[in-house]
Amino acid sequence: MAPISELRGAIPYALANGMPVVLAYFFCVMMNFVASILVYIFLITFHKALYKISFYKRFFDRFIEKARLKVGEKIEKYGGLGLAVFVAVPLPVTGAITGTIGGWVLGIKKRVIFPAILAGVATAGIIVTLIAYYGIEAFSFFTKEI
Repeated sequence: MAPISELRGAIPYALANGMPVVLAYFFCVMMNFVASILVYIFLITFHKALYKISFYKRFFDRFIEKARLKVGEKIEKYGGLGLAVFVAVPLPVTGAITGTIGGWVLGIKKRVIFPAILAGVATAGIIVTLIAYYGIEAFSFFTKEI
């Protein structure tokens, strides 16, 4: 196995399968953001169609009322910044799509949702890229060269 110092130069290309890391970063951030836009359009379209059904209307109205009671004050206080931080945390269930759904359910305006989602996705992308780029060296702390 090659020492870590020899692998360092190959890391940027190995991560993106031949694509430079910066280009891969921008591509992934933009595709994640586009996915959130598509989810928002999907929510609006299907919600309008389903809201005409009385069962859906009752369920949705109760769900929204409970959600807004639980986090309404925090949303008013933090708004887009809170949404951006939520999306920026690179953990399962804290991404652009969940943030878009949450913002839509809580009634945040789309002119606030989308900049917050983009900022959160860009921040999460930086965090994940740094972890992936420096990950091999970070793990060298746990290994011992013989």
